[in-house]
Amino acid sequence: MSKYRTHNCGELSLKNKNETIKLSGWINKKRDHGNLLFLDLRDHYGLTQCVIDKSNTIFKNVEKLPLETVIQIEGKVLERDTDTVNKILKTGEIEVVIQKYKVLADTKELPLPIFSDQEYAEEIRLKYRFLDLRRNKIHSNIVLRSKIISFIRSEMQKYGFLEYQTPILTSSSPEGARDFLVPSRLNPGKFYALPQAPQQFKQLIMVSGFDKYFQIAPCFRDEDARADRSPGEFYQLDIEMSFVEQEDVFKIVEGLFLNLFKKFSSKKLLHEKFPRIPYDEAMLKYGSDKPDLRNPLIISDITQIFKREDVNFEIFKNLVSNGSIVRSILTKNTSEKPRSFFDGIDKWAKEEGSSGLAYFSIENSNKLTAKGPVGKFFSEECLKEIMKLTNAEVGDTIFMSCGKKIDVEKLLSNARNKIASELSLIDENIFSFCWVVDYPIFEIDEITKKIKFSHNPFSMPQGDIDNLDLSDPLKLKAFQYDIVCNGIELSSGAIRNHKPDLMYKLFNIAGYSRETVNEKFSGMINALSYGAPPHGGIAPGIDRIVMLLADEKNIREVTMFPMNQNAQDLMMNAPSDVDDNQLKELNISKRKK
Repeated sequence: MSKYRTHNCGELSLKNKNETIKLSGWINKKRDHGNLLFLDLRDHYGLTQCVIDKSNTIFKNVEKLPLETVIQIEGKVLERDTDTVNKILKTGEIEVVIQKYKVLADTKELPLPIFSDQEYAEEIRLKYRFLDLRRNKIHSNIVLRSKIISFIRSEMQKYGFLEYQTPILTSSSPEGARDFLVPSRLNPGKFYALPQAPQQFKQLIMVSGFDKYFQIAPCFRDEDARADRSPGEFYQLDIEMSFVEQEDVFKIVEGLFLNLFKKFSSKKLLHEKFPRIPYDEAMLKYGSDKPDLRNPLIISDITQIFKREDVNFEIFKNLVSNGSIVRSILTKNTSEKPRSFFDGIDKWAKEEGSSGLAYFSIENSNKLTAKGPVGKFFSEECLKEIMKLTNAEVGDTIFMSCGKKIDVEKLLSNARNKIASELSLIDENIFSFCWVVDYPIFEIDEITKKIKFSHNPFSMPQGDIDNLDLSDPLKLKAFQYDIVCNGIELSSGAIRNHKPDLMYKLFNIAGYSRETVNEKFSGMINALSYGAPPHGGIAPGIDRIVMLLADEKNIREVTMFPMNQNAQDLMMNAPSDVDDNQLKELNISKRKK
């Protein structure tokens, strides 16, 4: 028996009635009822209500103890009165009458409340994260994270995968985000890089003859923080498989996610077979390759309307004649919405940096007409064609944006979410997964106007690999895919290009010489030249998966020790200065500002 406790604080029940027990934990809350003092004792496992009578000689000492003092109590388990049972607590049918107590650790004055999950200043929460983690909601989130990771490991092993560890100190990569660099003491002037992902290593594992690999892998990227992305470091479920096609990867991942989300959430899964949406279709219908399929609003291209002579909307017509596009969002049965609704959407669009969102509602008295600021510019025949292109009906509203393709896609993607929120169209009790597939291999750089890789440069092109037509690179599609849930990208993946000769050709299109490829990817190219199996994989983000299952909007709520927006660890004061002796040993000198 432990000298500190016979039971934990989430364990006692009526079966322990009249037993004398020991508990240890933190004082979570106190309620002084004059003759009785109620004290909630908390540990990792839960809460137990303890009580002490004023007649007890230790009453005054216990009464003075501040919240979060660590104590041990010894006492007798009693059944609570029926009207005082707490059905929320596992221990809610009993209470412990304190007979003895001992202070195990004192506490200073608290910088934030522990017994409540109320919102508190992020700076304080991160500086005192060890206190923040005592709070019920975030403590539960971190426990959930641990259980999710354990479940994933178990499931991957059932699928025949083995877990291998890849290096943390590696070489810098010219692709992706900025690297974190680590100076080498034994190789002056040279640097390691922390891995942005184990991408090359997991492919090398396949080349080495291992068939199914996974790892809960730490990844390091010098990126800015976002609500769904931690600055500095994150974890992903890294997966790679040999002798597979795209559908083989999908089968494993869909099975894993169905089991995972059914086990850890009561929310409904909209699709048991995840829809496959081509990239071009996603960008047209949703304005994004991260579509939230809970949102029923669809974007349509109506550019051709503004080439008609019976359209008098000259601003859009002039822009279209100079290469702009027009796309629209249809909202059902909204023609009777108050003017303030439409003006609010238009105002929001201007705050997003656009010129606003034009709109009209379709009406039918004796003939089709359009109500709204720009409705008068469209003839009846024109309205009929718009209705055909957008599947609109009388009583519906059309929102429109005109401009460069990239700008229109961005605005309408955000507008789609904004309008759906205003109309309460999104069911928060649903998980909706999909695959976005058929990504282009190349795109035009907006600044240099040169061809560059659009995503992963190691993806296998679609088509006849032995007779691939490279004459129009922008038409080439890759066996590359993203898995998305509720508008959140969980991962990108691909079937890999395992043919060195083809890799040289594709890199050449993006402006990389054979010599550059050999220098930057020497380990990969060399390995592939010794007989590599067709292989592919994916790497869903652990943090985002937990965020979805915990129903949190910010990734810091599911990360044990996160950094702030400026990539600073306020608790450990990182990054920090180092002394001159350390720098000298590494052959590094600081440049004065």
